[in-house]
Amino acid sequence: MPQEAPNPSARRNELLEAAYQYVLTHGLADLSLRPLAGAIGSSPRVLLFLFESKDGLLRALLARARAEQLALLERAGRPDRPAGLAPAVERIWTWLAAKEHRPLLRLWAEAYTRSLSQPHGAWAGFVRATVDDWLGVLAGFQPPYERDGREGLTRRTLALAVLRGALLDLLATDDEERLTAAVALQLGLLRDGDGEGDAGGGATDGGGDGED
Repeated sequence: MPQEAPNPSARRNELLEAAYQYVLTHGLADLSLRPLAGAIGSSPRVLLFLFESKDGLLRALLARARAEQLALLERAGRPDRPAGLAPAVERIWTWLAAKEHRPLLRLWAEAYTRSLSQPHGAWAGFVRATVDDWLGVLAGFQPPYERDGREGLTRRTLALAVLRGALLDLLATDDEERLTAAVALQLGLLRDGDGEGDAGGGATDGGGDGED
């Protein structure tokens, strides 16, 4: 009787990581199992066995991309995690604009548009999930008194709209200088809001944010 691999999950994780590196370079459009398998040292049969279907592999790749993006966005706020949306957006934009992150962000943009135009199958739910992901990251930069109210949700929605719009423009044009200037202009609105919130007596840190 043929002996199975001693740890199929380890092999699955290994191939998922290799496939993820492949799609960072080649994208997800018209992904074919045969060239993918050849590039990562596997076979279509093994990929179908480990991921159950091509859609299963796509879902795993999308989950992998979301996990990396979230981890990197969270890391953008360290080691001195900024308090308030304005400094958080400024730091996150610096991360988004870095050239080394373009492959991941192009993959995100491709998955985002695919999920809009093909809302079923492997792409189902991705577009809503990534909005919730980013709003959750931004909420983590808001003090509790702001985070839990309707105005706090509106402010982080504005922050998300600025970041997403600028990111899509950046991926299309590579005009970092123009877009960084536009993001900086919009940050004025968020800083005004930070100042009003701090003056309203909710901040726990007396670091002077919002005293401008």
